[in-house]
Amino acid sequence: MPNILYLHGFASGPLSQKGRFFHQQFSMIGADVHQPDLAQGDFQALTLSGQLKVVDQAVQELEPALIMGSSLGGYLAALYAASQPERVRSLVLLAPAFGFARRLAEQLGEQQMKAWKEQGTRQIYHYGEQRMLPLGYQFYEDALWHDENPEVTQPTLIIHGRRDDSVDPSLSVEFAWGKNNVDVQLVDSDHQMLDVLPEVWDKVVAFYHRVGPET
Repeated sequence: MPNILYLHGFASGPLSQKGRFFHQQFSMIGADVHQPDLAQGDFQALTLSGQLKVVDQAVQELEPALIMGSSLGGYLAALYAASQPERVRSLVLLAPAFGFARRLAEQLGEQQMKAWKEQGTRQIYHYGEQRMLPLGYQFYEDALWHDENPEVTQPTLIIHGRRDDSVDPSLSVEFAWGKNNVDVQLVDSDHQMLDVLPEVWDKVVAFYHRVGPET
C-alpha cells in the first residue's frame, strides 16, 4: 500500500480537518496517509529545523509516494524536497507559506516583534489544542535561515485559494513561474479551503494518478 506523508500547518496538529479528510479519501483508493506531530509535543520549542528533522525521520521510515503539506506544512515540504531531492517523489502543496519569516515579521510589526524578542515567548492560539500556548522567539530566528522559495525539482501541484488573506496566492504563482515541474491551480476559497475540499481532492487525486505512486 503506497504511503502518503501529510504535513499539518502552523499551530495545528495531526488531527486537523484537512488531514483527516485526505486520510479518508486516500484510504478509498488504497493509500495510507501518515500525519506526524511536527511539534513533537513541545510547541514552545518549535523551529522549522526541528520540524524538518521530524519530516526526515518520517520519510526514511515510510518512503512516501507523495508528500502533502498545508500552509507552513507546504513550505516545509518544499524545503525538504529541495534539500533531499532523491528522497521525494512528488509534492502537493496547499496554500504553501513561502517567505514565512519575512511575512511573519511584517504581519506582527516592529513593536510586537521587539516584545516577542524581549519576553522570549509569545502567546499563540493553537488550533489543535484549542487554547493559547507560548511559542519561543527561537522559532523566528531559526526561520530566517531557511530559503524563502526553495528550488524543488519534483513534480509539484500547488492549490491555493484566490481569497486567501493569510498567504497571498501571488506567492504561489510567482514560485511556479518558469518551472515546468510546478502546476498552480487556484480555487475560489480562502486559506483553509475547507468549503472546496471535494474540488481540491479531485485535483489532488488526478495529480496522484498522473505522477503514479511508483514514480
